[in-house]
This record gives sequence, structure tokens and C-alpha cells, in this order.
Amino acid sequence: MTILVTGAAGFIGSNFVFDWFSESNEDIVSLDLLTYAGNLENLSSLDQNPHHHFVHGDIGDYDLVSKLLEEHRIRAIIHFAAESHVDRSIHGPRDFIKTNIVGTYHLLESVRAYWNNLDETAKKAFRFLHVSTDEVYGSLNEKAPAFTEKHPYQPNSPYSASKAASDYLVRAWFHTYGLPVLTTNCSNNYGPYHFPEKLIPLCILNALNGMPLPIYGDGQQIRDWLYVKDHCDAIREVLARGQPGETYNVGGWNEKTNLNVVKTLCGILDELKPKADGSKYENQITYVKDRPGHDRRYAIDASKLERELGWRPQETFETGLRKTIIWYLENDIWVNHVVSGEYQHWVKKQYS
Repeated sequence: MTILVTGAAGFIGSNFVFDWFSESNEDIVSLDLLTYAGNLENLSSLDQNPHHHFVHGDIGDYDLVSKLLEEHRIRAIIHFAAESHVDRSIHGPRDFIKTNIVGTYHLLESVRAYWNNLDETAKKAFRFLHVSTDEVYGSLNEKAPAFTEKHPYQPNSPYSASKAASDYLVRAWFHTYGLPVLTTNCSNNYGPYHFPEKLIPLCILNALNGMPLPIYGDGQQIRDWLYVKDHCDAIREVLARGQPGETYNVGGWNEKTNLNVVKTLCGILDELKPKADGSKYENQITYVKDRPGHDRRYAIDASKLERELGWRPQETFETGLRKTIIWYLENDIWVNHVVSGEYQHWVKKQYS
């Protein structure tokens, strides 16, 4: 038996593949279109692993996906593939509509046709796990209770709107066609292999290179932070024991302001890689104009996942962040390959 992982060369996808092989010898077919954030180098250590099969392709390619499902007798799909950066969605929403909505539709249709032809035992065991985000719920004020699975969707960016639409498609394919789906809505992830457009890896690299650490607005926007390895553990639990048709929120129980995140990061860097002149990395913090429609607070209530499946994150924010910074310090070759001229152009455009 084999599982199919879409977006497997991306940040969370590649971490999931490694996490899966640390617990299982079951084969994985990794499907990725290798857009700017999909990095095949993330999976290079698996080149000689006979249980790993990488395929360069699009989730929207009905014939390709159908062929992979049949040839590998896929018994579960973990769907990570998505355009996922809010800032990029503001500058160019078209790719987000194409991948997150239309791509997910084509993937669901490929899977539905395959699933309909399985025998009854295989149909009952099959799972389609759709990985989504807490951003579909919109924004919270400072004292509001955290998002539960019952919270209404109120997306505020092209990115979150496209993910909300894909969530609704997955839900509809369960209720209309009976496809056994599961949905997870996670909070902000961080950890190894994170493309350096997001806050934590961006600030790690900028700090080390003596560049400004850009903070939107007043820096008091609040996010719940989830170490990527904890997220992968949660997905495995949901895949194994989740109830088809259900949604599970995955959070780290770590609400932090953006400013607090960056200051904590700077303190760890001061300890692990102090500057030669003795100055503090925190001095590089620079406030920039807030982005349009910037949600003030996200907070995930993951108690359903704990109550029904017994999952809780293992890392605190501080322990996970320290592991993340150490990984970036020890993997400068990966960083240098990722930080291309196109990436530098993007940073200049976004934060200048």
C-alpha cells in the first residue's frame, strides 16, 4: 500500500515525508509542481530510498493523478499542495485561485473516480486528508475565545478566501459523493525547510546578514505558533483515527505577538551566534507599513483533537524556535541555494 502526498517538496510537505518515514516503511508518492516554494533539494536525502517515489506534476492534471492512483494503489492522500503566502496573494491572487480552488477541484475529481472503482473494503479504508489553515476563520479581537471547528468562516485575504473555498469543496465531496475526507486547520507553522518569505526564516536570515528585521505596523498582531514536527504528528493521528467528514483544528497553544516572536528569535541568536562587535540583533528591528487587511489575531482551540485523538504538541514555542534556528545555522548550503535573485527581488518589493 502507498500514500500520495501533494506539495511534498514544500515546507510542511517535506517535513511530513521525513516524519512518515521515521515511523513507517509504507511507500510515498510525492507529487509537486516545483513552483518557487517547492524545492526538490528538500527531499534529496531520499534519492536512494526505494520507498519514495517523486513525481514532478500538477494536482490539476487529471490524467496524471489518475495514473498515479491506479499504478500505486493509493490508499490515502495527504493534500498539502497550495499557494500559501498572504503577501503574494495580495500582489497576485490568480495563482491562488488556480491552485487552491481549481487545482483542488481537479484533484478531488481524480480521486473520486478512482475511489468509486475500489472494492468495498478498500473504499471504506480510503482517506483524503485536506490540510488547511486557521486563516479561513478570519480575525479575532484580543479577548475573544480561540477558533473552534464551529467558528464561521470569515476569510479576509485572497489566500484565506481561496483556502476557505477549497475547504468547502472537500466538505461537499463528502456530503454529496460520500468521499471519506478529513480536514485539518492549522495555525502558523515554523521549523526546518521553511521558505524564507515567512516571518521566522526571513528574520533569521536577515539577522545573520545584518539586514533589517521588518515588522508590519506596530508588531502587535497575534498568531498561534506550531512547530512543524508537531503538526506532522497530528496529521498522522488524524489520518489513522479521525472520523471521515470531520474537521480538526491543530494548534500549538502558543499565542505570540509578531514583535515578541522576533525579539525571542534575536535573543536566541545572541546566545548561539553572537555578533563580533557585541551588539544585539534586536537593534536591527525595523517597522514597515502594515499590509492591507492584516488580521489582528488568530488563535486555535485544539481541544477537540486532544479530546478525541489524544494529541497535544510536544514543543513549546521556545524549544521549537531554538531547534529551528539551529537548523538554519547548520544548513547554510540549503539556505544559499534557496535565496536566489528572484527571492531578493521579492523581499525588496514587499518590505521596502
